[in-house]
Amino acid sequence: MTNEIQNRITSAVVPHELRLMVLPRYLGGHYVAGESLVYDWAARLCSNYDHGSWNYFALSNGGFYMAPVNMGRVHVRWHLNGYNDMMGADAFGITVTLFALCHLAEKTQDDTIIDRFHQLREFATQHVEAANILRAID
Repeated sequence: MTNEIQNRITSAVVPHELRLMVLPRYLGGHYVAGESLVYDWAARLCSNYDHGSWNYFALSNGGFYMAPVNMGRVHVRWHLNGYNDMMGADAFGITVTLFALCHLAEKTQDDTIIDRFHQLREFATQHVEAANILRAID
């Protein structure tokens, strides 16, 4: 139990005044493409996505993710793996960010982006909606 607590990855909302540097910090020169991919994947995975505001989260393991603000549970569907279920906004943000990071890593072959994917996936395995997130990205 102690190791589980010690290995627990935590997340913290990035304060509004620090948001401008979040994506360049985590995605380097790929930050514009990365942000665009997050919004694109949100629209692909959720037909009700309304292009609203997003929070940025920093992870204690060095990773990050984005999640929509003021969004309740959403219906998420990905036809290529048959995923079709509901998830909360935070889990949706993690899922969308994982899809975007995977897509960006494939395009850039940048080890930093690949590391960001694995850091977020590790956090996702500890999330209260881990089963849903992992089914969605499988």
